[in-house]
Amino acid sequence: MGKLLTATGIVLALSAPLAAQTAAEKSPADIVPVLSVSGTGEARADPDEATVRLGVVGQAPSARDAQDKVSRAANSVLEAVRKLGIKAEDIQTSGLSLSPLYSQGRPGAEEQAPRITGYQASNSVTIRIEDLSKVGPVIDAGLGAGANSLDGVEFGLRNDEAARAAALTDAVRKARAKAEALAQALKVRLVEILEVAEGGVSVNPPPYPKVARFAMAEVAETPVSSGQVGVEASVTIRYRIAP
Repeated sequence: MGKLLTATGIVLALSAPLAAQTAAEKSPADIVPVLSVSGTGEARADPDEATVRLGVVGQAPSARDAQDKVSRAANSVLEAVRKLGIKAEDIQTSGLSLSPLYSQGRPGAEEQAPRITGYQASNSVTIRIEDLSKVGPVIDAGLGAGANSLDGVEFGLRNDEAARAAALTDAVRKARAKAEALAQALKVRLVEILEVAEGGVSVNPPPYPKVARFAMAEVAETPVSSGQVGVEASVTIRYRIAP
């Protein structure tokens, strides 16, 4: 029993300096004062690719006739687009649908179960275009070949490294300016950077209004203006500060 008490006393004696050291490590005097700031930067660049979505919608009394009608028109659209030099790998079927059409009950008539009167089929394709001068001709060729739906045009950046770097540089510059303003107001100085964290980079294509389905008619060449693509980046920087 005496040996056990002696050993316990030794352990407690050795633990006391460790506990004191831990408490000293957490003392306010050793806490590093930090200033944390965030900055958001932006860069703009000319787009180098575009995405066009064309579709064909058709109706017929039977499901087979509706599907065949749309398929023939879709094949004509694809052939017209390929003649403009668009590669096969840049053309993708993005939507296929077939649904029944129901009769509408006459006002005041006895309520009856819906009756199928026909079918509606649709086929949409997404076309990626690297030569932006072909965007308008692709739309015109597709509409001339039988497409009756234009779901939109979206411009983007295939090679966005330079724009991303410019946006990050702008974000760091703004974060630094914010830190300097805060340091001056607080009457402290920025000693060193402790940490830099990237908040992410996003590419924002210029807006382009969606176009609803319309009847084909003799129309002028479709004008298309690409505008510029915006790239945004954010960073957070932690500085050690001192009086």
